[in-house]
Amino acid sequence: MSTSYLPATTDSIAQALEAKTPEAISILYRVLENPSSSPESLRIKEQAITHLSELLRQENRAEELRSLLTQLRPFFSLIPKAKTAKIVRGIIDAVAKIPGTSDLQISLCKEMVQWTRDEKRTFLRQRVEARLAALLMETKEYSEALNLLSSLIKEVRRLDDKLLLVDIDLLESKLHFSLRNLPKAKAALTAARTAANAIYVPPAQQGTIDLQSGILHAEEKDYKTAYSYFFEAFEAFNALEDPRAVFSLKYMLLCKIMVSQADDVAGIISSKAGLQYVGPELDAMKAVADAHSKRSLKLFETALQNFKSQLEEDPIVHRHLSSLYNTLLEQNLCRLIEPFSRVEIAHIAELIELPIDHVEKKLSQLILDKKFAGTLDQGAGCLIIFEDPKTDAIYPST
Repeated sequence: MSTSYLPATTDSIAQALEAKTPEAISILYRVLENPSSSPESLRIKEQAITHLSELLRQENRAEELRSLLTQLRPFFSLIPKAKTAKIVRGIIDAVAKIPGTSDLQISLCKEMVQWTRDEKRTFLRQRVEARLAALLMETKEYSEALNLLSSLIKEVRRLDDKLLLVDIDLLESKLHFSLRNLPKAKAALTAARTAANAIYVPPAQQGTIDLQSGILHAEEKDYKTAYSYFFEAFEAFNALEDPRAVFSLKYMLLCKIMVSQADDVAGIISSKAGLQYVGPELDAMKAVADAHSKRSLKLFETALQNFKSQLEEDPIVHRHLSSLYNTLLEQNLCRLIEPFSRVEIAHIAELIELPIDHVEKKLSQLILDKKFAGTLDQGAGCLIIFEDPKTDAIYPST
């Protein structure tokens, strides 16, 4: 980086855009070093910052983006606060697009929060704090994120900044859902909806609200309502070409499977909207739907192994599929043992194509849950099934 500065003119910007990346970065840095503070040069410097942050992002130079924010602090005192907020958020967004920078983003947000406190820039501080809370939630620092949000919500409610309030309430709902606190997650989502009804909400934000609504309804086993919310979210994200569209579609298919309408899955995937998103996410759901239609546990386990990242590593899908797997296993076991009064566990395991210890554990669970009357004779490796005791109509047990 040269010490001599360049004039802050459109020609300098044009020269940087025509040059190769390393040279362009050097030119833009030299434009920013220009001491002139005339309105025209400030406007040119703003353009230079935008281009520079984009070039540094393409080069994956996250640390340089961080030092650029620190370097620009004197410049921020010369421009309006709204423009400062736009530049700061733009640079933080640029760092976020570089993979593997979660820790750097957290420390950068903490630095900016401290700077905004010192400079008394409340508007910007609240937005950076909301971003910081989202990052802390992604890194599973739930208690720290919750503490930050609780103080931020009170402050924003007092100022009545509805758009930011929607963001924060939605974030709080996701945070409580991650902590398995459903009543608070629903309350926060209702607050987000109430705030959203009072203002114009961008389509992406509305899609996020619908997606979160669908997740909470699915958690309560209300899959039909969840499906309609996921469909709304999918339509919003699909129109915006947002990458979250494929996840909305995936959760739509999950709802169909959970209400035993697995046959509809192939139709949704082969529809005009579904064909755009064909890939491992949808292939995983199709494999699960096939296993469910055939009531085959072996196909179900094969799908879980083949699509581990799409099924087991997605916490929402994994939670529902584990309950679906248990239901399938119970139904299959009860169907298989029905004709017998005494049967070898090894024979049941062979019929259901699962390991003996796995089958034995599930059978003992079914007996304890009183799904059928029986006992396990582990010495002989047998399951003994009793006939269901007939209840006495005259003296029913109290």
